[in-house]
Amino acid sequence: MEVVEQWKVQLENWTGQLWELLHHGLQHVHQIPPAQLYAAIAVLSFTTLFLLSLRLFKRKRSNTIVLAGLGGSGKTVLFHQLRDGSSHQGTVTSMEPNEGTFILHSETSKKGKIRPVHVIDVPGHSRLRPKLDEVLPLAAGIVFVIDALDFLPNCRSASEYLYDILTKATVVKKKIPVLLLCNKTDKVTAHTKDFIRKQLEKELDKLRASRSAVSAADIANDFTLGISGEAFAFTQCHNRVTIAEASGLTGDIAQVEEFIREHVKP
Repeated sequence: MEVVEQWKVQLENWTGQLWELLHHGLQHVHQIPPAQLYAAIAVLSFTTLFLLSLRLFKRKRSNTIVLAGLGGSGKTVLFHQLRDGSSHQGTVTSMEPNEGTFILHSETSKKGKIRPVHVIDVPGHSRLRPKLDEVLPLAAGIVFVIDALDFLPNCRSASEYLYDILTKATVVKKKIPVLLLCNKTDKVTAHTKDFIRKQLEKELDKLRASRSAVSAADIANDFTLGISGEAFAFTQCHNRVTIAEASGLTGDIAQVEEFIREHVKP
């Protein structure tokens, strides 16, 4: 009981000291002219918000670019071109993700500070696509590689894969930009990017109709695509979707690098 009484006395002393400090503080505040007080509060509030915003912005900035697409579309060749400017003799089939953080090969001779890019090449085989769900939350941008040479036979499969990406919660909520990259355009018989875009939009429109007819129990896709009652177009996506051409084999990848540097600042 004696110990309890001692604690009570100590607590009362601390409380008295706290109230005394608070009283002095309020007296000091009242002595400050209102204009100066309001100005000080405004500066303090602005500084606090600015620092919080800066920390949040830095935390959200990503330098990760994800390469996705069907197997054989040329993702891995593109990865090597971005990293070291080599084509690896053309065909490179990967069953494991290629991943690396590096300065783009075209920028290695530039002076000054250049931010490295973290590139993840996700294998196109259907059994390995779950890896995509692991890396998408990290992405500052997605490059969806399309084989412009053998596009028509693979149009349906490419559209299904692209549909799954464009309806994922991570992509929609974070508005991750997507570049549709028509690869192998150095070949004479390759399809143009305008043709590929139109065909993809038509195929995605069909997929949207067929999947929306499925029972609500089917939760394979997080979001619906496009605007109900209108023919689908990429301009309806919540995130920005653009289309470009490239040739990984010849090293003509300038448009890919422009996309990367737009979303991963130097």
